[in-house]
Amino acid sequence: MRLRKNMLETTNPALKNHDAWREGVHDCSGVQTATIGGVVNKTGMLTSVAVAGGMFGIWLTQNQPGLAWPLGIAGFIATIVVYFMIIRNPARAKQTAWIYAAIQGAFLGVLTHALDSALANMGYAAMGGLALQAFVITISVLISMLALYYFRVLQPTKKFTAAVQVLTLGIFVTYMISFVMSMFGAQMPFLSLGSAMEGGNTALIGIGLNVLILGVASLWLIIDFGMIEQQIKSNAPKQMEWFCAFILMVTLVWIYLEAVKLCFRLAVLFNNRD
Repeated sequence: MRLRKNMLETTNPALKNHDAWREGVHDCSGVQTATIGGVVNKTGMLTSVAVAGGMFGIWLTQNQPGLAWPLGIAGFIATIVVYFMIIRNPARAKQTAWIYAAIQGAFLGVLTHALDSALANMGYAAMGGLALQAFVITISVLISMLALYYFRVLQPTKKFTAAVQVLTLGIFVTYMISFVMSMFGAQMPFLSLGSAMEGGNTALIGIGLNVLILGVASLWLIIDFGMIEQQIKSNAPKQMEWFCAFILMVTLVWIYLEAVKLCFRLAVLFNNRD
């Protein structure tokens, strides 16, 4: 199937599969089409599921710590399976996107609680907890990016999209190198959370890099909004609202992950100054 040449590219893997928007259309009645309001409502539903999953992850870590990481690994595998199931056929998003949201929420809950525990072991604390701080940042970023897009301050032009793609590729490669280094007991300078404990310029550079990566993740929302708007204007079927919501969840998960890491770094920095 030929791709429409005027369709903007995106760094979000879910949005890159343009043909997926048209697969499964024959399963729809064709009476109703997707709307912005519908996407917002379904994104809210998936976010609620992710929050509930996060609360379960925290509860599991507190009450059954031995099961947390084994189930986390199993959940990670399940998330990959569900992700590619949806990408292969967006019509499945209605039945399976909530599974992705629940598992990702649980994973982030376990990770957040682990970082909170690490702070407690050092005698530090994040006001209100890392989960609340990271959640507030994530929602604030979503609202801010939506406002910037709505008022046409930022638009997913070809140059804008290309710049985000290059930055994202650089981040991905850096993370892969960091992962390989960790397998040999080494840490990527400034990028690893261990650099937060070193203090001084090392900690400040780590915060700067964290903010940069969070900014790139946030810009994905502009690209996602643009692609979703294009598809809605092309009268995509109603059930594609679930696919749109799933796409946004993929980006929001990354934003939350970077936000919780940033909150951890700042908590260590400010407590070291006390």
